[in-house]
Amino acid sequence: MRFLVVLGLLAGGLARAAGVSVAVAANFAAPMQKIAQAFEQDTGHKALLAFGATGKFYALIRNGAPFQLLLAADDETPARLEKEGLAVSGSRFTYATGRLVLWSRTPGLVDQQGEVLRRGGFERLAVADPRLAPYGAAAMQVLGQLGLLQQLQPRLVQGQSIAQTYQFVATGNAALGFVALSQVMTEGQVSEGSAWIVPAKLHAPLRQDAVLLAVGRDKPAAVALAAYLQGEKARAIMRGYGYEF
Repeated sequence: MRFLVVLGLLAGGLARAAGVSVAVAANFAAPMQKIAQAFEQDTGHKALLAFGATGKFYALIRNGAPFQLLLAADDETPARLEKEGLAVSGSRFTYATGRLVLWSRTPGLVDQQGEVLRRGGFERLAVADPRLAPYGAAAMQVLGQLGLLQQLQPRLVQGQSIAQTYQFVATGNAALGFVALSQVMTEGQVSEGSAWIVPAKLHAPLRQDAVLLAVGRDKPAAVALAAYLQGEKARAIMRGYGYEF
């Protein structure tokens, strides 16, 4: 509780303007860019953003990458970093819960129940690498729950991150794919193509945790951004991209 009080004070502008280096899960790229702009306007602090797969960021942080704050696509990686002494104890929190969507840029290809997976009529199905990307692991869980994993395995193409997976579908290299809802939703609506928002019961919750990394300890901008992410202005932006809390 004391930590949150300190966060709120710093976010309120008591610290001098500074920069914060942030490792951001690829699924959170669009909302985080908007949040960073609002954060700078409101606090004077500038967020320097890097986007990628959570698994890759974990390896980079363990090898000394100077990130001050991690916004992961899962809740396990921040907890692991905290346990290993690479993150500030007690600073971890869930900033959002993501949703998985089966998406195609082709209108009408993906139906509202996801029956296209059984029906077929496509050559490639894009998923993120489940070893590196939690959204990829969720996609594999969905296929397993539907009893389609073995049937569709030969058609799977893997992206190293959810961003690359989205690109496979957006460029037509895969007819459809499992991506983050935030990648295809703007202001509460899927912006193009066709989509099936996967029922949350078909995979483990996509709880996304943030954690203040050891490098960011006592860094005003890092502490302030952690607080800002828990505020209503940031959450309003997240809701527009389909995130839940």
